[in-house]
Amino acid sequence: MQTAETAETAAPLEPLRPGDRVGLVSPSSAVPKRRLREAVALLESWGLVPVVGEHALDKHPRAGSYLAGEDRDRAEDLRRAWTDDSLAAVFCMRGGYGAARVLDLLDPEELRAARPKLLIGSSDITALHEYWEHEIGTPTLFAPMLATGDLMDDPGNVAALKRALFTPTRGRVLTAPGADPIVPGTAEGRLAGGNLSLLVMTAGAHPADRVRADGRIVLLEDVTEDPYRIDGFLLTLLRSGYFEGARGIALGTWVKCGPLPEIRAIAEEMLAPLGIPLLWGLPFGHGFGVDCVPLGLRGRLVAEGANPRIDVVE
Repeated sequence: MQTAETAETAAPLEPLRPGDRVGLVSPSSAVPKRRLREAVALLESWGLVPVVGEHALDKHPRAGSYLAGEDRDRAEDLRRAWTDDSLAAVFCMRGGYGAARVLDLLDPEELRAARPKLLIGSSDITALHEYWEHEIGTPTLFAPMLATGDLMDDPGNVAALKRALFTPTRGRVLTAPGADPIVPGTAEGRLAGGNLSLLVMTAGAHPADRVRADGRIVLLEDVTEDPYRIDGFLLTLLRSGYFEGARGIALGTWVKCGPLPEIRAIAEEMLAPLGIPLLWGLPFGHGFGVDCVPLGLRGRLVAEGANPRIDVVE
């Protein structure tokens, strides 16, 4: 099976349909029982059949709720769900911390042999999105998560997730009234990236010769990080060569990261010298009023004109 290392693009996955069985797992932080009940009820209201992982409600014996149980158990739930060919999708219930800790416990050959399906999540799940891109070669969905207030407390985010799950990817448009080019231009490439701090955290999970953003439109967002840390994260990625070969950069939400004009100024100072299209203010990431982005598929970044946006072209 081709992976993202050898294939120019990954094949789009079929939309979900009522009656599909879907897995619910907790690869990162612990999930409250109330949120799990809400998640199951929401999926059932869409006609889906939730299959909850054995350790979905676990807490780590030392770390408590910041890890949803032992690393081996979180990895096993994820492995079981992904290799269960009766499932059409795997929902990661929430972020927080911990997804990077399970990467070394996964067998990419086993995962590649399973039926391709949609992996859904954001924030800490960026570690899995990037692993799936490079090791599995299957598109994933960067989206608000079922066991979070960002999704369950915002009807708009619920509607956006349902639309993303049940409709084809080709022709989707990601834009917002506040989208504003920093470096004008248009570029095409595979959509990649996600949470900025997780892209930094997982730098050691890649071979030294891997160029992580080559040929890609990189999406970046974060939450509850001070401006100096955003500055440091971008500096780390720049110095590591992360952006080598990148076609363009799209910036999403920066919830509780300090004044947005300061975050924008940092992004311009650090990223504009790359000389590739750079777009501020797209609605992906944390918070209310965000949309879902298919990663691993080709997109077109339009950082100019009256309608700055990302078009999904496959």
